[in-house]
Amino acid sequence: MLYYTIKFCVSALIIVLISEIAKRNSGFAALLASLPLTSLLAMIWMHFDGVESTQIATLSGQIAWLVLPSLLFFILFPVLIKQGLGFWFSLGLSATATTTGYLLLLPLLRRFGVHL
Repeated sequence: MLYYTIKFCVSALIIVLISEIAKRNSGFAALLASLPLTSLLAMIWMHFDGVESTQIATLSGQIAWLVLPSLLFFILFPVLIKQGLGFWFSLGLSATATTTGYLLLLPLLRRFGVHL
């Protein structure tokens, strides 16, 4: 029971943290919230906190862009596991590829006038 309570509290803390960060820096919040369930819950909390709908829409649009590099993780990780590279190595390599994807995408988006 304690385990589920901790999971609940940590999950709630992450969601609240993202919604609070989004009030100050929606680009960073979008990065944190690029998982759909987290994004949905963060937007709901923002709405309950009285954040303007336009700011919530901005967050949603920024999340949409940041989902693209996160797909690298979800594509690469199972491929590496199936190749027998091991969990931790596959996890690290997939996370590194995703981070690189973010670092490459952000300047490209700025070049095309999309600011996160």
